[in-house]
Amino acid sequence: MQKKDTTKVKDSIVEQLFEAGAHYGYGRSRRHPSASPYIYATKGGADIINLEKTLLLLEKAREFAKSLGARGKIILFVGTKPEAKEAVRKAALSQKLPYVVARWIGGTFSNFSEIKKKIAELEEYHEENVKGGLEKFTKKERLIMAKRMEKLEIYYTGLLGLKKLPEAVFIVDPRAEHIAATEAKKSGVPIIALANSDSDIRNIDYPILGNDASIPSIELVTDMITKAYETGRANPENPPPKDGK
Repeated sequence: MQKKDTTKVKDSIVEQLFEAGAHYGYGRSRRHPSASPYIYATKGGADIINLEKTLLLLEKAREFAKSLGARGKIILFVGTKPEAKEAVRKAALSQKLPYVVARWIGGTFSNFSEIKKKIAELEEYHEENVKGGLEKFTKKERLIMAKRMEKLEIYYTGLLGLKKLPEAVFIVDPRAEHIAATEAKKSGVPIIALANSDSDIRNIDYPILGNDASIPSIELVTDMITKAYETGRANPENPPPKDGK
C-alpha cells in the first residue's frame, strides 16, 4: 500500500512538472553533452527533457535542502534573469534566507570580506536612519549618502544579515549565472541548480534538469526546494532540550 502511495506521489510530481512545461529544453544544437543522458527525445529540433529522470534529480536536491534546513544552514538563492527574480525573492523571503536578484557582484564568494563591508555599511545606514542618527549630517552630506545607499540597496538588500558564506546556493540557470556557479565551486559551496539542456552540469552538485526559462517551471522547482528546506527546519536534527534541560 505504501509503495502504491509513493508511486502516486511521484506520478503527481511528474505531472506537475509536465504542466509547468519543465520538459521543454532548448534546440538540439544548443545542447551541452552533459545534459544528453536526460533528454527523452528531440522534436521539431527542440530537446524534450525526460521528466522521470528529472524527478530523481529533484528528489536528491530536495533531500539535500531538507538536511540543510534540519541543521539550520543557510541557502543563498540566486536568479537574476527576469523570469526568475520574483520566484527567487519570494522563496528566500519566506524562509528569511539571503538572495540575489540583481546583477551578481563578482567576488561575492571569492572576496566575501569586502562584500561584508558593503553589507555592514548598508545595515549601519538603515540603523542610523531609524534612530534618527543621520540628522547629525548636513543636507548635502545626507544627499550624497542617500545616492550611495541607493546603489547598495540594489545589489545588497538581499544579502543583509549574511555574516559568512552560505552552506549552499540555489541557482536558476547556472549557464546565465556562470560567475556565481564558478565562485561557489571554487569556494566549496554546494550548488543546487535548475538547469536547462544548454547547461554544463558536470560541476553542479545537485542539478535539476528542467526548463529554466519558463516562469511556471521556475516557480514550481523553486517552491519544491523551499518547502523541502522548510520541512527540515521544522524537524531539526538537534532540537532544543525541553524545559531548558
